[in-house]
Amino acid sequence: MSLKPEGLKFLFIINPGSGNGDTDYKAEIQDYFAELSNEVEVFELPADCSLDKIKNRIEQAKPDRVVAVGGDGTIKLVAQCLLKTETPIGIIPAGSANGMAKELGISLDVKEALDTAVNGQATKIHAVVVNDELCIHLSDIGFNAYIIKKFDDLPQRGMWGYAKAAWHALWNHHKMEVNIKIDGEEIRSEASMVVIANATMYGTGVKINPEGKLDDDVFEVILVKNYSILEILKIRFTNLPFNPNSIETFKTDKLVIKSRHRAHFQVDGEYQGKVNTINAHIITDAIQVIL
Repeated sequence: MSLKPEGLKFLFIINPGSGNGDTDYKAEIQDYFAELSNEVEVFELPADCSLDKIKNRIEQAKPDRVVAVGGDGTIKLVAQCLLKTETPIGIIPAGSANGMAKELGISLDVKEALDTAVNGQATKIHAVVVNDELCIHLSDIGFNAYIIKKFDDLPQRGMWGYAKAAWHALWNHHKMEVNIKIDGEEIRSEASMVVIANATMYGTGVKINPEGKLDDDVFEVILVKNYSILEILKIRFTNLPFNPNSIETFKTDKLVIKSRHRAHFQVDGEYQGKVNTINAHIITDAIQVIL
C-alpha cells in the first residue's frame, strides 16, 4: 500500500555547485514544506563527497523518496546510490542543461518540480553501463564530448558558453575511424561521433534519438558519420527521418566500440578523457524516478 504524500519522508541531496547560484534551493524547500507535515532532511554535497558518503546519508535518513537537486551529474550520483532499490528519485533541475529533467518532462520551475517530487508517481526506467560508468541519459565519443571538454574549460556557463565551445569544435575536431560490434555484426565507418543513447535528446534540445524509450529492453547507438549543421537543424525542428548517409541508428542491449585513435568521451555531461574502447550494456528496471 503506497503512502499518501503527507506521510512521506524526503531526503533532498543538493549540489551547491550546480546552476548559476541565483536560487537558494534550501530556502525554496523549507518554504514549500513550511505548512506540510512531511519529515524533510537536506544534505548539501561537500566538494570532496564520495558515493559512500551519499549512500551512508541515505541509509541513516531512511527516506521514502530521495530528491536530487542539481544537473545530470548530480542525478547520476544519486541514481548510483539507489540502483536496483525500491527507493525512488525525484528531480529538482538545477544544472546548466538539465537534459534528464527535460527528457522526463519535469518543470524547470522550482515549485512545480517540488510538486512533482512530492505528488508524482514512481516509474522504473533502465540505464546503461558505459566503461563501468552508469549512464542514465546520453554518452558519446567524438564531437559532442569534445564540446563538453571545451565548455568545461571556458569561464562562461549557460548556452552562450556552450555555443562558443561548439563553434570551436566545428573548426578543430577531427573524424574518427570506428569499429562497432553489435549482436555479432561489425560496422566499420568514419564517424564524427557515436552516441550511446539511453534518452532521446540533449539538454540543448537536439533530439538525437527520436526512437528512444527509457523503459524498454534496449538502448540506441547513433552513428553520426558526417556532422551536418543542416541535419542537426532538421532533427531539432522537424520530424523528418535521418539521412542514412549522415546518421544511422542501431538498437542493442550491449556493444563494443573501438576507435583507431583515442577519442574524447563523456557520460551524462561529465567529460571522462580520451579512450580507444567503449564497452556498454543495459541494466533493465535500474532506477525508479518520480514523474
